[in-house]
Amino acid sequence: MPFTPVADSAKRFQDKICLVTGATSGIGRAVAVRLGREGGRVAVLGRDANEGKQTVRLITQAGGEALFIRTDVGKDSQLVQAVERTLKEWGRIDVLISNAGMMTFDPIQKLAPKAWDELMQVNLRPLFRLTQLCLPHMKHGAIVAVSSVHAQQTTANVIPYAASKGATESFVRGLSQEIPHTHARINAVAPGAVDTPMLWSNPNIKSGKEKLTGQVGTPEELAAAICFMASPEASFINGTTLVADGGRLAAL
Repeated sequence: MPFTPVADSAKRFQDKICLVTGATSGIGRAVAVRLGREGGRVAVLGRDANEGKQTVRLITQAGGEALFIRTDVGKDSQLVQAVERTLKEWGRIDVLISNAGMMTFDPIQKLAPKAWDELMQVNLRPLFRLTQLCLPHMKHGAIVAVSSVHAQQTTANVIPYAASKGATESFVRGLSQEIPHTHARINAVAPGAVDTPMLWSNPNIKSGKEKLTGQVGTPEELAAAICFMASPEASFINGTTLVADGGRLAAL
C-alpha cells in the first residue's frame, strides 16, 4: 500500500528553527520539506545549489520558510559558516538533523587510508561539530542523527560505512548522558533500504552480493520517523536509536 503522508493537524515545528544536512535529495530533502510543512523554518544544507534551491521551492510550496546554504559537510569552515548564517537569519537553532552521508565499496585490505578518512569526515565528524556549534544556541532542542541498519548487521566491503554508523549511535548514547534533556535531546534513526540514489548506486546491490530483504522504504516514510523523533511527541525519548527498516533486520 503506497505511503500517504498524514495531514498535519498540528504544526509540531511551528516557528522552530531547523538545520538539515544532506537536504538536497533523498531522505534529507523529505525531512526538510516535512519540517517546513509543519511550520518549521529550515536551513537546507548541501553541496548542489540547483538541488538545494529545488528543496527550498518544495518547502515554500508546502507553506514553509527555508534558506539554502551551500555546504560541504566535510569542511569545518563551511559548517561554521552554515551555523552562523542560520543564526544571523533566525537567531537560534531548535532542531538539528545530521543526515549527510556517503559509502565506500572496497574490502579493507584494498581501501586507501584517504578513502577511510574522507568517509569519516562526511559521515561522523559533522555530527560532532554541528552538535558543538548548535548546542550553545539550543534550549529544549532536538538532535536526530541518521544512522543505518549497517550499525547492527552489515555485509562485506562496507566496513567504513558500518563503523561510522556504529560510532554515530555510540555518540548519541554518550551525549544523552552529558547534557540535560531540558537543553537538548539526541536520538538516532536507523533506516534500512530506502529508495534513494545511494541505494541504487550501491554496487553490492547491483551485483546481488547484498540482498534486499524486507521492503524498500520511501524517503517520506523515513522523514515521518525522523520528524517524530525531533518533535515534542518524542519528549521522553533520549539517547536511543529508532530502527525504521521495513523488517529488514528481523529477516537477517
